[in-house]
Amino acid sequence: MKLSDFKYNLPKTVIAKFPVEPRDSAQMMVLDRKTESVEHKQFTDVVDYMSKGDVLVVNETKVMQARLYGKKERTNAKIEVFVLRELNREENIWDVIVDPARKVRIGNRIYFNDNLWCEVIDNTTSRGRTVRFNEDAGDIFEAIEKIGLTPLPPYIKRDVVQEDKENYQSIFAKYDGSVAAPTASLHFTPELVKKIKKKGIKVVSVILHIGLGTFRPVEVEDLTKHKMDSEYFDIPDETAEVVNAALKAKKNIFVVGTSATRALESSVTSEGFLKPNYGWTDKFIFPAYDFKITKKLITNFHQPESTLLMLTAAFAGYDFSMKCYKKALKEKYRFLSYGDVMLIL
Repeated sequence: MKLSDFKYNLPKTVIAKFPVEPRDSAQMMVLDRKTESVEHKQFTDVVDYMSKGDVLVVNETKVMQARLYGKKERTNAKIEVFVLRELNREENIWDVIVDPARKVRIGNRIYFNDNLWCEVIDNTTSRGRTVRFNEDAGDIFEAIEKIGLTPLPPYIKRDVVQEDKENYQSIFAKYDGSVAAPTASLHFTPELVKKIKKKGIKVVSVILHIGLGTFRPVEVEDLTKHKMDSEYFDIPDETAEVVNAALKAKKNIFVVGTSATRALESSVTSEGFLKPNYGWTDKFIFPAYDFKITKKLITNFHQPESTLLMLTAAFAGYDFSMKCYKKALKEKYRFLSYGDVMLIL
């Protein structure tokens, strides 16, 4: 497959700027891979496609309020510090991106309020820096949560509002570490999860902390030469046990989102079962990848030429996927993070 195979025209008018309310009232396009047929439903109907003994896998990552604004010492120049990930908890060392980068050099301090500041200790990329937060700041995750802004994706062209702090966070979110939401999870409500569990479907979790690489464009035409950013993942023992028991019983594994899919497919035994594991993955899934764990996929509509679209096409089939995207545009589906959803059977 080539990068240009995943090009399509995405009008700005179909990019959702806000989510629908309630979350589970989003439109859902249901794709049947065997018959290549399509149904148009609401997300609340997803439970109708599940059977007792099936498993639903969700990503418990939590989106950090990653966008901080501070002032550089002495000059008081306004600096945006976008926190990416914690490198060393004991020393409060983090990877960040700064803007404007030309004003931020090693040794500079950036003050956010009376209690929180950071010092630049290294350069990583043109805009990337390694910083150390002050020792007496306490828990840095908590400090960021209080003063940071929601890191909405760059294609949502509007100012952040207070509601985004809740809207751009899934109900499954538990563990800080992402700078982007696992957007397929945003469609779930507590009431819908209750219905799913009542039907006898087991809900289990993985963690994959989503980095800025999810928005980074693929820059090579030959996809075999593309390198994904590494992201931290964790598959608990209990999740592996439940998933493997379901696989042995020929039950379906419904996976919520491309991030959870990448976590699962990054830890497969030689017998085709899920292995409990944690670490870093740079797994890149594109056609014609052979999925081992994922049997059904819930995912949003993604950007042209994105790795997320490539994973979707690998699962649903390239030709069928691209036909469905054309249909979604024609049928006025809402696209990207706050948009509508696909269920691929």
